[in-house]
Amino acid sequence: MDKDRVVGSAKQVKGAAKQAVGKAVGDTKLETEGEADKIEGKVQNAIGGVKDTLKGK
Repeated sequence: MDKDRVVGSAKQVKGAAKQAVGKAVGDTKLETEGEADKIEGKVQNAIGGVKDTLKGK
């Protein structure tokens, strides 16, 4: 498994947590940052998947 997939998954989890905390405390900036982290993690995870495919894993 490519390291981008691991890091991307971690960013998704971190983003979901930030988004939930932001929503709970009414901090729209934190909520937006969490959503951005989730998207960044999804993209990085997808890149890792492509790398794995190209490597034949």
